[in-house]
Amino acid sequence: MPPTPRLEVGATAPAFSLPDADGNIVKLSDYKGRKVIVYFYPAASTPGCTKQACDFRDSLAELNGAGLDVIGISPDKPEKLAKFRDNEGLTFPLLSDPDRKVLTEWGAYGEKTMYGKTVQGVIRSTFVVDEKGKIAVAQYNVRATGHVAKLRRDLSV
Repeated sequence: MPPTPRLEVGATAPAFSLPDADGNIVKLSDYKGRKVIVYFYPAASTPGCTKQACDFRDSLAELNGAGLDVIGISPDKPEKLAKFRDNEGLTFPLLSDPDRKVLTEWGAYGEKTMYGKTVQGVIRSTFVVDEKGKIAVAQYNVRATGHVAKLRRDLSV
């Protein structure tokens, strides 16, 4: 299988239109004129993904204060995302991409190494999209723990 193409800084962020945890459609274009962090994670309610989501939740006031919104995207169905959101008190949109189309377009789905084996799956990735819809930051294979703190340092937030 060929490697998954990756987005580069300066590229136009691929448009998306996905259902959130309540089934409402959220589009990247809804954030035009604002900066938005779009992060991709493998599965709601798993230890690493919960830690990462809670880190974003706990940093949301500072991120929002710096003009950054946050969106999380996974292959989970909206019902599972709603349970995850409610259990963890998450206050930013969680979007459902069960066919992995958006994950693939953003380079966040493909071949990865897990426990020493090569598998197909979600590549934990984080992007910052600027006000004009361009990729300002593209990070692949990020760690669930400590990632948000590093991102905040990188963005001086």
